[in-house]
Formats: sequence, C-alpha cells, structure tokens
Amino acid sequence: MQKIFRVMIIIAMLITAYLLILAWRDDYADAPAVDTVSEATTSVSADIPATTGAAGDIPVQTLPADNSIVAAAPDSAALITVTTDRYDIKINPEGGDIEYAALKQFDATLDSDEPFVLLESNSNRIYVAQSGLIGQDGIDTAEGRASYSHTANNYVMEEGQQTLSVPLTYQQDGVKITKTFTFTQGKYPIDISYQIQNASTSAWQGQMFAQLKRDDSKDPGMSDKGALSMATYLGGAWGTPDDPYNKLKFKDFSEQLAVTSDEGWVGIVQHYFVSAWTPENFTGKFFTRETGNDYFIGFNSQPVNVAPNKQVTLNATLYAGPKVQSELKEVAVGLNQTVDYGLLWPISKILFAILDGIHKVLGNWGWSIIVLTILVKIALMWFSNKSYYSMAKMRALAPRLAALKEEHGDDRMKMSQEMMGIYKEEKVNPMAGCLPILMQMPIFLALYWVLVESVELRHAPWILWIQDLSAMDPWFILPLLMGASMFIQQQLNPQPADPMQAKVMKFLPIIFTAFMLFFPAGLVLYWTVNNLFSMTQQYIVNKKVEEEQKRRTVKVLS
Repeated sequence: MQKIFRVMIIIAMLITAYLLILAWRDDYADAPAVDTVSEATTSVSADIPATTGAAGDIPVQTLPADNSIVAAAPDSAALITVTTDRYDIKINPEGGDIEYAALKQFDATLDSDEPFVLLESNSNRIYVAQSGLIGQDGIDTAEGRASYSHTANNYVMEEGQQTLSVPLTYQQDGVKITKTFTFTQGKYPIDISYQIQNASTSAWQGQMFAQLKRDDSKDPGMSDKGALSMATYLGGAWGTPDDPYNKLKFKDFSEQLAVTSDEGWVGIVQHYFVSAWTPENFTGKFFTRETGNDYFIGFNSQPVNVAPNKQVTLNATLYAGPKVQSELKEVAVGLNQTVDYGLLWPISKILFAILDGIHKVLGNWGWSIIVLTILVKIALMWFSNKSYYSMAKMRALAPRLAALKEEHGDDRMKMSQEMMGIYKEEKVNPMAGCLPILMQMPIFLALYWVLVESVELRHAPWILWIQDLSAMDPWFILPLLMGASMFIQQQLNPQPADPMQAKVMKFLPIIFTAFMLFFPAGLVLYWTVNNLFSMTQQYIVNKKVEEEQKRRTVKVLS
C-alpha cells in the first residue's frame, strides 16, 4: 500500500506537469515563432474582400487585369492623429483605416515609459483595422481605396469631454459618404459608422466590410517575459450568441469561414490583448483568408440599397484593447472568453473573482495571492487534516512495518495481510495521503491560467525583486525556496521502504524546482506559500499523533 501511495503522488505531480505542457502545446505551439518582415508595399486588391453575389446582380469583386497596381506605404505625416484618455490613434485618410493604436494605460515593457502598441503598420509588423464599402457602387475597389477629405489633422479629447467624433467625407456623382469614428471617454470600443446620403437620380448599392489584417510576426506582448517563457495563444477567434467562442489558428485562415450573425464578433487574440469587430445594425457574413504572409478575418454586410434622396447608416464596433472580462462582456457575447482559462475555467473564474476581491482591499497582487493561498488551505483544511493524520500515523507505524518486513522476508502475501491488519487496527488509510496533492492539482492548474491570461496581473509587482508576477522570477529565488520547502516537507512524511522509491522521492524536489524556474512568479509564490502552510499543518498533526502514541504506550505499560 505504501508503494501505491507513493506512486500515486508521483503520478499526480507528473500528470500536472504533463497537462500544463500539453495545454500549452495544443494552443500555442503553432503560433508564429519568428519575426517575418512584411513587404513595404501591399497590393490594394489583396486587402479588399470579395462581395458574395448573394443578391444575384451584385458582381463578385475580382483582381484588376494589371496586378502591378500597388499602394505606397502611407506617409506618416499625412495620417490623422487622435488622442483620447485610452488611445493614441492614427487613421489613414486613404481608406479610413486605423493603422496605429497605442494603449496609453499599458507600458510597452516593464521598464518602459512608452505605451504598448497594439496596432501598427511598418516594415517590422502589419496589424491594422480596416473597413470600407465594396460591391456594385462601393468606393473601395481593387483599383484603390477611397480618399477621404477631413477638416483637421489632429483630434484631442479634452478633459471632461464624453465623446470625440472624427468625420471623414467622400463625395462622388451626387452620393455623399461620411465615415465617422466615435471615441468614448473611459472606453475602448470605437464606433465606426458609414452614413450614405444619395442625392443622385439612381439607386446606390454596396456592402460594408470590416476586417483585421495581420502578418505572421510574433506577439510583441511576450517580449518582456523572458526568452524561455511559454508562449501564449496568437491567432484568430470568432463567436456568435449560439457559439460564443471559437479559436482559429492563422494556418487555418485559408479555410472559408461560413458564419453569419448580427450579434457576433471576429477578432485576433494575443497575450493580454485582443482586437475585434462586431456588426451593429446588420447581419455580417464572417470570412477569413490568407494572402502571402498576411492574414485577414472580418465580415461583410448584406447588399444595401439606398434609393435616390434617401440615406442609410451602417455601424460596426471595433474593440482594440486589453482582455478585461467586464469590458469585453459588454461588447459582444463570448468576447470575454478570449480570456481563455481552458478546461478548468469554472475554477479559474472563481479564483480570479476571489483574487480580484482581495486585491481591491490590499492593493497588491502578490499579497493577494498569499491570502488566496491561505483561504484555499483553510477551505481544504478538513481534508488535509485527515490526510496528514493518516500520514503521521504511517510515520509512527514505520518501526512496526519495518519489523514486519524483517519477520516475513520474501513472503509478500503474508506481509501484505499483516500490514492490512495493522492498518485496520490503527484505523489508518495509506491512500489518504494522496488527498492534499490530488485536490491541489486542479487549483494549481486553474491558477496557472489565471496568472497567464489575466491582464490585471501584467507587470504587477509584489516586493523587492519581483516586479512582474506574470513573468518568471528573474533571480530564481522563489523556485529555489519552493524546492527547499518541498524537500523539508518530505522529511515530515513517512519515508518509503523501497530504496528505488526513496531515491525518486529525493529527486522530486529537484525536478519540480527545475520545472518551476520558468513559471510565472505568482504561481511559484502560491505553491511556496502552500508548502509552508502545509508544513506547519503537518508538523502540528505529527506532534499530536506522537503525543497520542506516547499516551497509548504509557497506558499499555501501566
């Protein structure tokens, strides 16, 4: 039984390690691993999605006969700049695309004063939010994008200003199209609207599209996590109210996405941040496609007819910001699930809710993790006490079991019968010692995803050298303390009689220390505090059992 007990502990720990590696591999191993410098110029037609022809008379958009038509890289001096409390934005009047978005509330790296850049278009990385009008009378075609006029080059949201509108206008043959970006104070969602005013004598017909374009460069959000840190998911995602969250890796973008929804969303997910489009007053047909090193995910509206002397407005919302669950939930159903906690998401959500509540009181995520650890230990204390009591009894019975082995030698059947008799007499369950480990494993795995996925813990300091609980300990002090606590805790447990098992158990702290070197410091902090609390609890139980054994011995002798 002792052997089974030891083997189960080892298996539980190794399964935990395996599950973490497996989960990482399944989601993240296919993410682009190297930077690929994109071409400085891109074919205009490659950016324009084809119309569906669903109405019968809507022509399918095709490439021009002369494929040499290209759009020069935008002149940064010509871009329209927008400054709000959340964003530094740059909009290209050619097409009205957002080609730069910096998040002012997030630093680029731990020691940087520069804001984190989510969207950008340069020689190192292409990641932009595009939208336009295509179809029969669309102003964005394979030959070129619409060139909008605008009244100012710089827009600034003043203090106390609730909304900021940036209008762009295009006029042709009696049709006036106003593309307006509306920013709201304290919010990341950006409303993009197309007002189509038809003052001509014939009907106008077209479709709105909204898409995200990204190359295969690596996630810049991982640049300050250490060279050996595990990568996180980088790829596409989409959802509808009936099917809230689906991941779609870049390598699968060449497969046609045939989904329609008026409340759904399409996006690109990276570590801690997401960009997503959602239609507002129309049914969008989702699509993905791949062109060279560029990947597109977006949607088209159904064909829209604007009669003479009439106007129609089409709206869509762009979210480009951090994966804050409470904010994402308000944008679209399922978008909050881009904070992907994996299979153990119910436990992860509970842990994050408790952790967030503690943080609101303490104001420090490190101390919050310590309090969370203690609360978890208190919640499991009854089970732990039963387990530690059984282990302490096993430790006290070690001399009797050793004598039994000497007495019966190689008669394993007889020795097993005698051992079971002793366990029954002493009311000991050798398997009970597995409970603490087995019950901690789901919590450990769930907390791992909380620390990896929750943007709230990005660059969150604790004390002294730990300035980012979501990254590995730069000096490896916490993993070494964790290993030391694990070794000391082993000394409080009954030692295995089998020499081979004893050697394996001695190496286990070393193995797990090496394993923890590259885990988030917050997770290692949790496990270290858990070990310290367990050691204290087990020491108290051991002393109690020793006192009981002494009283029993005195009673027997008297």
